[in-house]
Amino acid sequence: MKKLTSKVIWLFAIGQLGWSILSALVTNWIITFYEPDTEMLKAGQTLFLPQGRIILGVFTILGGIYALGRVFDAVTDPWIANLSDRSRNPKGRRLPFMRRAALPLAVVTVLVYCAPVNGQSSVNGVWVLAMMLLFYLFMTLYCTPYNALIAELPKNQEELTRLSTTISFTFIFGSALGYACPFIWGALTPALGRVLAIRVTFTVLAVIAFVCLLVPTFTIREQDYVEIKPVSGNAFQSLAKTFKNRDFRIFVGSDVCYWVAVTMFQSGLNFFVTSLMKLPETMNTVLYIGMTLISVALYMAVGKLSRKITKKKMIVWAFIEFSVVYLITAVSTGQAGTNKGMAFGILVMVIAAPSMAILGILPQTVVADIARSDEITTGENHDGMFFAARTFAMKMGQSLAALLFTSFATIGRSAGTGYRIAAVSSTVLCLLAAVLMSRYDEKKVMAKLQKAER
Repeated sequence: MKKLTSKVIWLFAIGQLGWSILSALVTNWIITFYEPDTEMLKAGQTLFLPQGRIILGVFTILGGIYALGRVFDAVTDPWIANLSDRSRNPKGRRLPFMRRAALPLAVVTVLVYCAPVNGQSSVNGVWVLAMMLLFYLFMTLYCTPYNALIAELPKNQEELTRLSTTISFTFIFGSALGYACPFIWGALTPALGRVLAIRVTFTVLAVIAFVCLLVPTFTIREQDYVEIKPVSGNAFQSLAKTFKNRDFRIFVGSDVCYWVAVTMFQSGLNFFVTSLMKLPETMNTVLYIGMTLISVALYMAVGKLSRKITKKKMIVWAFIEFSVVYLITAVSTGQAGTNKGMAFGILVMVIAAPSMAILGILPQTVVADIARSDEITTGENHDGMFFAARTFAMKMGQSLAALLFTSFATIGRSAGTGYRIAAVSSTVLCLLAAVLMSRYDEKKVMAKLQKAER
């Protein structure tokens, strides 16, 4: 097996840049596009879906679509992971899947925002549902094999930390590009109108993302770095084996709470800025990029601290810090036409950055540690399924978050009451995530890995 060089790590990380851009386009802006607030409507946004809690009097149409898409996404994860784990393709178990998924993933991302009827219509609801299901299918087809390589490419903790840090950098940079969209469509809106400007913006970023998605699939020979050992058994048998691992169950429980919290926060960030802090829409981008830059500046420190402080302690601290961020958001206020809400925005930006750095790097290394430890114990390599099981649980949490946030958002919309409820809920969930993560037996897992590396 060849040594995992810095060049290979960066080539691999460019793939993460691609899918993080596409993920940001859907995660960050779908609610803004299809459930706009008053300020966005004044800016020229069109209503494409019937509004309000019209599903059982509790959920919105978009919330139902988003949640159903995430459930579908979660169910396909184990299936794709099992196909990848069992693959006997001579070019590898992972990269061929990623190559096939790249183009349809980029195309469908744009089509999510191309509702065929220019006005409120149930036809648009069917279109958005279909495109969301396809988006999640192709995202899974790319990301599940990609995540499995995070555990398979490194041969020791140093390489794992370097790889995880690098892909965290490209992930956060891709997310920042996604958050920069208001600046791009804002410049295009006078000439094209808001809706077309948004679609053009997303198309340009999707093309860039597509090129990034292909980079690792054409520049890395998987068989040079990974010993390809296909496993047997169907998807559900393999998934069941991962959840037999106690430490993995604890980690997943903590992770679900975190993802419900962070998804509600991400979904509402634009509304928190405009409705609660009373700042311009573009300040959402400024604050996120500020968080990103501070977070990236802390990456090296996180890598060094993880060698002195256990990953568990750092992750627990990050959850607690995020809960403070959400609480600050819940009590934030502002006044239109002034910068009175800016103090809250700056507090959120500065306090959230260290947690972003920690949670951008360490959780995926914990999954890799657990997967490798389990392989030592059982003699079976289910790396793909461990990461798929994590994303399965994560996406179920995101489904719940979509239902909750879109429903909360309809409560006292003009006063922002629902947005405050969402932020408080995120606070509670992050504290619960910290409690659960504190029960993870990291000493036992690391002892197995250290013994195997001797």
